[in-house]
Amino acid sequence: MSCRLPGAAAMRAAQTQTSPVLDGGGQGGVAIQVRGLRKRYGDVEAVRGIDLTVRTGEIFAFLGPNGAGKTTTVEMLEGYRHRDAGEVSVLGSDPADPRPGWRARIGVVLQECQSEAELTVEECIRLYAGYYPRPRPVAATLELVGLADRRAARCGRLSGGQRRRLDVALALIGDPELVFLDEPTTGFDPAARQSAWEVIAGLRDLGKTIFLTTHYMEEAERLADRIAVIAGGRIVAEGTTATLGGRDAAASIVRFTLPPGMPAADLPPVLAAARAGGPGSGPRMEMAHLLSRTPLPGGAAPRIAEADSPSATPARSSVSTSAEPTTTPSTCGAKRATWRADRMPKPAQTSAAIGSMIQ
Repeated sequence: MSCRLPGAAAMRAAQTQTSPVLDGGGQGGVAIQVRGLRKRYGDVEAVRGIDLTVRTGEIFAFLGPNGAGKTTTVEMLEGYRHRDAGEVSVLGSDPADPRPGWRARIGVVLQECQSEAELTVEECIRLYAGYYPRPRPVAATLELVGLADRRAARCGRLSGGQRRRLDVALALIGDPELVFLDEPTTGFDPAARQSAWEVIAGLRDLGKTIFLTTHYMEEAERLADRIAVIAGGRIVAEGTTATLGGRDAAASIVRFTLPPGMPAADLPPVLAAARAGGPGSGPRMEMAHLLSRTPLPGGAAPRIAEADSPSATPARSSVSTSAEPTTTPSTCGAKRATWRADRMPKPAQTSAAIGSMIQ
């Protein structure tokens, strides 16, 4: 698969008509907006109704294991693959029917690229520069990706790490606003990966928006402003490294409603510290009592608990976290409970927390 669309294909794509899309043109803070994106291959639904928003100028990491749907998603955002359902806006255009000049505004590094082996590095970059109306200077691009001293080397004789740097140079030579990096460091040794990370981090200084797919948790934590975790074709978590890390050890708040006619005296001993009072038609129970991970109904162990709700609320129960809008049923008798992680940032725990989400 080619690293870039051929020049003729790019010109044909630029002649397509515009189509209605979501609001998100790269101006005003949004580079990519996705709603309900789906893709099926036969009986397998690879992407199962995901929503994403990528802000202008940020490095956004799309993290997940092999087969999670990362590459399928990014290829639909790039316009390389048609979606089955959903709405997509990338720099204000639908990738399936882009506006004129849209392809010149994006840069793509695919999982596997094959550059022209017999050309020198400089010749290859100059060739691709000719496909764009306003390319970056070749010398500056070589310097940016660390290939200035290899400009005369044949592309076919580069090491794996150097070939990946060339892939990044080819994605940047058109001076794009948005760069897609699909698992750019897969197969790298630690030294080569560190060097690639320096190049990617440098793109932020150029004001580029980066959409990075990876299955390396350390890579996402090191580079990204925000992370979305995908597993089984669904987004299972989204946030910063601080908000995603340490959720298993963070404090929790528990809120519940007593059913009509149930006095506070009937509460279990662990809630004896609750105090009555406050406005409302029913009893308002509050507590800021450190529970020291005392088990509660449903097998959970929050540290901080609050009880608060009027008796008029129907009896039901639910569990949710503030880091993601997922709702899971819980058994709390006749009480209605909402559990929220306080998200005490613990970056060192990010990798372990994300690992537990995608297993």
